[in-house]
Amino acid sequence: MGRAEVLDTYRRHVNKTSAILADLIAAPLEVSSLGTKVYDEHGNAYLDCGGYAVFLLGHRHPAVIAAVHRQLDLHPLATRLLPSPPLAEAAETLAGVAPPGLDHVFLTNSGAEATELGLKLARLGGRARVVAMEGGFHGKTMGALSITGRPQYRTPFAPLLPDVEFVPFGDAAALDRALAEDGARTCVVLEPVQGEGGVVIPPAGYLRHAREVCSRTGALLIADEIQTGLGRLGRWWGVDAEAVVPDLLLVGKILSGGVVPVGAVIATEAVFAPLDADPLLHSSTYAGNPLAAVAATETVRVIEREGLVERAASLGRTLLAMTTEVLSAHCPGLVRDVRGEGLLIGIEFVAPDLAAEFMIALLEQRVITSYSLNTHTVLRLTPPAVLDRDDLYFLEAALTAAARNLARGNRTTQTTEVSSCAP
Repeated sequence: MGRAEVLDTYRRHVNKTSAILADLIAAPLEVSSLGTKVYDEHGNAYLDCGGYAVFLLGHRHPAVIAAVHRQLDLHPLATRLLPSPPLAEAAETLAGVAPPGLDHVFLTNSGAEATELGLKLARLGGRARVVAMEGGFHGKTMGALSITGRPQYRTPFAPLLPDVEFVPFGDAAALDRALAEDGARTCVVLEPVQGEGGVVIPPAGYLRHAREVCSRTGALLIADEIQTGLGRLGRWWGVDAEAVVPDLLLVGKILSGGVVPVGAVIATEAVFAPLDADPLLHSSTYAGNPLAAVAATETVRVIEREGLVERAASLGRTLLAMTTEVLSAHCPGLVRDVRGEGLLIGIEFVAPDLAAEFMIALLEQRVITSYSLNTHTVLRLTPPAVLDRDDLYFLEAALTAAARNLARGNRTTQTTEVSSCAP
């Protein structure tokens, strides 16, 4: 199909608004990919710094592709009646890199499904009340949506799960107040760094405090590492920054290797005990299927073998400094902040339309980025950890050109912002 035919088919069978937006920004078709690049219908290469944090390994990593091919030729889907060697190996491999004490693994089909199972395990443990974070994002299925901290997404589907309270992310005192009563029937759900919330980094000590107050009050701590885990922040897990071990860890995105969708819940023995006793309390036909399992196993091995956690940390420092310098030089009055950890970097603009303009300007320079679902003023860079020197040069040139274009189109705003900050 050509571009016009694809967009017409979108209008008729997929989503009309998506087709309108694609037409508006002159989005090309993505038809192939390899490494750090995505290719359009004309063979043009786009540097992928988006993908909603999935592609830490890049696209079509040869080791993951080979493992999936071997499994596809051998046994792609399981009957679910008999034990599955790929599932056993994936669970053991993932538990091997999880924080200590998190030994029980349940593979899911997505991050949102991992959130659902996390909430179910909390309820099985007597924690029907949830304390979630303002600005947090955990998915859009009904349970996950109930604890996602943006009313715009929740309101159309109300009523959702009852007994959910939202507190400001990073506010230790607010968390203390929320757990002052009913802590023993509560689970706390948080991201170590809020991704869709706009790359919000909590104050130092906050994660450790959350662990301590949960332990003290009897609450369960669920760490949503769907976006931040497996090296994205320059460490295996976001909670590692403060040596925190949650009761439940939610995994997704990178676990797929960019090849087969897969998520996971990793739990302590005590939290997982109800499913150990009765596995039919939660089941899924496709969850833990052999293709997803071998993709997950090989992804963890590639991260270890190629040192991608350390590379994400090093590249992240370089990219954060480069992005800050370029935007400070070429459109300072339009950008409020550039922040990040590892290869999760957020550019916060002074207005949502500027973030959208910059995303389009970068696309024109053949760089793909991710907008933030909960904070439309923030554009995210979530590139692979396999960027090379040429990729960095290309990205720097693209950022410079896009920043200059944004400044030219917003001279009045830029002048106003700069003068308002002048002494």
